[in-house]
Formats: sequence, C-alpha cells, structure tokens
Amino acid sequence: MSADVTSPDQYINRELSWIAFNERVLAQALDERTPLLDQAKFSAIFSNNLDEFFMVRVASLKSQVEAGITASSEDGKTPFEQLLNIREELIPLLEKQQDHYGRTLKESLLNHGVQLLDYEQLNSRQKEWIDAYFTTSIFPVLTPLAVDPAHPFPFVSNLSLNVAAVIHDPDTGQRQFARVKVPQKNLPRFIAIPEDLSDKNPAPIHTAIPLEQSIAYNLDSLFPGMTVEGHYFFRVTRDADLELRDLEADDLMLALEQGLRKRRVGGEVVRLEVPKDMPENVVEMLMTGMTVEEEDVYRINGPLGLDDLFWLAGLPLPKLKSKSHSGQTPAALARTQQHLIEEGSVKQEEFETIFSVIREQDILLHHPYELFSTSVEEFINQAADDPKAIAIKMTLYRTSKDSPIIEALIRAAENGKQVMALVELKARFDEDNNIQWARHLERAGVHVIYGVLGLKTHTKIVLVVRKESSKLKSYVHIGTGNYNSKTSKLYTDIGLLSSRPELGQDLVELFNYLTGFSKQQSFRRLLVAPVTLRKGTEALIRREIEHAQQGRQGQIKAKMNSLVDPEIIALLYEASQAGVKIDLIIRGMCSLYPGKKGLSENIRVTSIIGQFLEHSRVFWFANGGTPEAYIGSADWMPRNLDRRVEAVSPVEEPALRKKLERLLDLYMRDNRGAWDMQSDGSFVRRHPKKGEQECNSQVELIDLWRKGIPAT
Repeated sequence: MSADVTSPDQYINRELSWIAFNERVLAQALDERTPLLDQAKFSAIFSNNLDEFFMVRVASLKSQVEAGITASSEDGKTPFEQLLNIREELIPLLEKQQDHYGRTLKESLLNHGVQLLDYEQLNSRQKEWIDAYFTTSIFPVLTPLAVDPAHPFPFVSNLSLNVAAVIHDPDTGQRQFARVKVPQKNLPRFIAIPEDLSDKNPAPIHTAIPLEQSIAYNLDSLFPGMTVEGHYFFRVTRDADLELRDLEADDLMLALEQGLRKRRVGGEVVRLEVPKDMPENVVEMLMTGMTVEEEDVYRINGPLGLDDLFWLAGLPLPKLKSKSHSGQTPAALARTQQHLIEEGSVKQEEFETIFSVIREQDILLHHPYELFSTSVEEFINQAADDPKAIAIKMTLYRTSKDSPIIEALIRAAENGKQVMALVELKARFDEDNNIQWARHLERAGVHVIYGVLGLKTHTKIVLVVRKESSKLKSYVHIGTGNYNSKTSKLYTDIGLLSSRPELGQDLVELFNYLTGFSKQQSFRRLLVAPVTLRKGTEALIRREIEHAQQGRQGQIKAKMNSLVDPEIIALLYEASQAGVKIDLIIRGMCSLYPGKKGLSENIRVTSIIGQFLEHSRVFWFANGGTPEAYIGSADWMPRNLDRRVEAVSPVEEPALRKKLERLLDLYMRDNRGAWDMQSDGSFVRRHPKKGEQECNSQVELIDLWRKGIPAT
C-alpha cells in the first residue's frame, strides 16, 4: 500500500535540513584528509553560514513567535517548536567545532610553523611587542562605554565582538560594568607577531594572537585609577532581514538604503554568544541590557566568531591547501581571444569572433573548470567593442566589486550601443553593492532597471543583438550562476552560449517582461518563473510517470542547491511509486525522504561537499528514450518557482545533453565528497568499498580538464 504523499510525516523540516547541510560543511573541517588550511576555511564557512541563518531564518521564526503565530510548518512544527529543535541540533555542532579548533587544528598547525597563541602564552618580548602595538594601533580607536544609572546599556551592533569589563572603584568600593567594542572592521582579527621575537628554535613561520585578547589584557589603559577585576568576551547577532514592500515603496532604492541603515545596526537580538566561564551575573546583565531570552544564549567553549578563520585560510602556505585550479579556455573559444593576437600565438587572420563560433554551435560551459574570463566575460567584452553589436541586455544579481563585466557594459554604452542592465537591488546581503553599481551604470548612460514589482529577479541571462546582412540576430548566455568573476572560481556553474532563434526570441520577450508592462504568459523554449516554470517542471515529472506506467523507461536525474517545495516533493513521491527511477544531487536543504518503503523506494539523494561550492542546477529526463536536459537558475523551492523571475533553458544539442548526463553520473559515482541521505533523513558519508578506487568528482573534473578531456 502506498504512503500518503501529503502527510506532514513525509516532509523534513527545512530549517533542520539546513542545519544538516551545515553539519556536512563542518565535517569537511573535521576530516583529517582535508588539508589543514582548508580545515580552517570550512570551519569559517560553517560559522559564516550560521550567522546568516540566525540573521534571517531564526529571526523570522522569532518574529512569528512574538506575533503569536502558531501555524505549523509543512512537517507539523510550530515556530516555537522549530526554535527549540534548532537549538538542540546546533549545540553539539558548536562543541565539535570548538573542540576541533582547540585540540586538532591549532596543534597540527604548530607542526607546520603556524602558532596561534593566547596572550598568557606569549613570552616577555612578545608581550612587550603586543602591548606596544596596542598603544599605537588599537588604543586610539577604542571607546569604553560605562553602564550605570547615568549611562544606559549601550547599543551593541550586529555581529560585533565585544569585551565586557567588570571594574572596581577603589575610592567608593563600587563595582561597575563597561563595554568595549572590538574594532574588527579596521583591524585584523589575528595580530601577526614578528618571528624574531620567538624563543623557539626553529622559530614558527607565523605567530599570532586574537585581537580581542590584546585589548582585554590592556584594559587598565582604558580605566586609569580603577581596578579591572575581570573581562569576558561576548558577541551579538541581530535580525538583519530586510522586509521590503515594493507596492508601498515609491522609490525602491531609497527604501533599500533606509533598510540597510537599519541592518548595519541591526534589529532585535536573536543570538547572544558568551564564553562558558562567563559568570552568571554578567550573563544576566547582558540579557537584561539587550532583552535576550535564555534560549537565545549560546555558551561557547572557545573563541567567538570563528568565521575569522578565513585569515588562516589566506596564509601563503600552498602545501597546507588543496591544489588550486586556474581553469582552461573552452576549446571551441580558443581562437576568439583578442589577447592571443597580442601575445603573438594567433595571427590576426586566424582570429575568430566569439559570435562566429556560437553561430556554428551551441557551447556548454562548466565553471570553474572552464574560465569565466575567457568565455562569459569575453562574450560581453566582444559585444561591447563589436561594431555589429547594437544592443546588450543582461541581469545582474550578484557581481564582484571590481567587475570586468560592469566595465564592459559602460564601454558599450560609450560606444553608442543600447545597453540595459537589470540590477537586482534586493539580492540579500549584496544590496549596498548593487545600489552602488546601479548608480555607476546610470551615470555612464546604461539604462538601469530594478526588476519586476513584487518579485526578485534571480535569472542569469545575457542577450546580445547584432546587425548581420541587414538582419538582426540574437546571441544568448543562460547560466546557473551569478555574473561574478570572484565566485566563478569558487562555485561550480553551468552556462549555455547559443544563437538559436527561439532562445533569442524568448529572451527578447523575457526582457520586455522585465522592463515594461508585458504580461507574457508563454515562451517557446524557456521555462520562466513565475509564469511557466512550475507547470512546466510538473509536466516533465508527470510525463516520466506516464512513461513508467506504459512500461517505458521512466527516469529523472536532477542537481540543485535545495529541494523544499511541497508540491514538487509530493509529485516526486508519486513518480517513485509509479516506478520512475530518480537520482537527486542536492547540496543543501532537502525536505524529501528518499528510499522510504511504500513512499520513495526509487529515489536516491546524494549531497556533494568539496573544494568548490556546488551551485549548478541541471535537470535531466529520460523521456522514454528521447532524453531532455535543462539548466537554469532555479531550485525546486516555492520562492524560485513562485516569487522570483527565473529562466530554465533546454540544452538541445544531443552531444551536450549527453555531456550533462555523464556529469550527473560522475557525481553519483563520487565516493569521496559524497553523502548518502538515508530513509530517516540523516546523511552518511560515502566511502570507497573494499577494492574500489576513490572517486572525487571535483578532483576528477580538474584532472580531466588538465588532460584536455572535459567531462562536460
């Protein structure tokens, strides 16, 4: 008998699923096979992820509780129950992270000449140097704030690290509390100490102590005439989600700027981190001063704010890191690079424009294995300088601060081309950066728009229009990742360059939808949210169900960041029960139970965590022996399907579809960075079976590219 696909028992809580994902990130730090500085990097990522989780997800749940909302989530939990579950799941993970930092990472690094010390561990010469550094470089920027009847409890800003000082007045005998903010934005979190001050032989290559300790052990300088009886560190996380109501905001940019000013100081406190040894009276004073509940206090056995371990990951010690990968120029585009002419490796008469190559064939790109700079950036650069290119339109969700793409768009406008950039101002935590880019582009003559009312524009698309033989021809790029030079080296993403007329016309009409009053309800080849993507995705899954019911091959292979949409999950359960074989590669949240008897026995879920962040979305359907494959910017989440502008494109060239299928199969063979989701929702790390060769999909892709045998 088949299980009820709509029951709350068949749906995993999305918040707890996210914590399980972050636990897999932490596992990379704890894995002794991970190079030491990469261990520090993954620990930092774990902490950084957690900060955003509290600022947005936990903040949202707390707001619901305060508003008296008791409605249950898809899995039947109230907001308050979810908060309790989150805390219960997180505490052991935080203990694991601190134990790894204090016992494993620091000791192992010491064997390689990297020494992380506490102030009390410094020798006399090192203390003298640190104290002098404090006097000249730290002391002038500090502002101690007293708390007494004349001085109310000071505002403590979001994600700030602070020193709580207990001060004794020898004249009055009174004890007082003072707060000193650690100036992290202006000074490095770890202070490097000169090698020649060490008394070890040989001296460590790198020695450092945390910035906050140099302050704590020099508090006497801040309170002359007083006695410092104790110091304790604490860290605050506040609600940082921007709730924008487009329909109420006459000027979205103005509304965002006002919201960003609020975010910089922060909303309500959603987490207070304190050391485990902080006296209860000091904890209670902090809780009272900032209106914090006991369930929001996290007692940490070690340094606070380990996201600053990114400093360690940046040390110039390549032997303690994974091998870097610089990427390759796609073979099809090798003779389209202007710099090759300048270097003399290609003659001018041999040079081809990128458009002549795309006109002959679709090109599938796979970053970071293929260079973003010599493919996507080259596409936009050539369009900016090409006399035949008359228009460039593109979306910008997140881009780097020194973006070559922005420079190319400005140059194109200066060259007299029609240039339109949709800059999504509401891209979370990139709003400020995008506001600056929008203004910069507008000043240069680029037509800038900010998206569709009430929706985030998340799609990654570029349209270039050229005049060829008195006709207009469109060239497109449709991708899974942002137009960001920096993250293109760190995230795995897929892109498609094409001149197929139907894709070009679809993008023309999609940009009209984005810039005007178009109510486009259908597209030729693209699946577009919020118009056709949900219905189109459901239709593709139902088609596999029909194939299976008719005795033909029913199979789905899909890769994405997250799967939490209840309707899609219910449909996948139905497909499994109909006999459709389903392989899902999901990096982050997954609210579906795989391999559950009577419900999802034909579904497998794998999560890949590795050197690069898996960010590509690929959807493959067997279609009874005539496969179809799609790539795009959308996960299977309600926000992507219903509340964002997304574009998912078919990959129509058979050879390219086959490459995508081989890529998905490679991920499913991974036994090094892969985790198997169990029928109870837990994850188990996959290991090579006896006699089986280790397969790390990301490393294998790097090796294939180095040998000139791309897997995609």
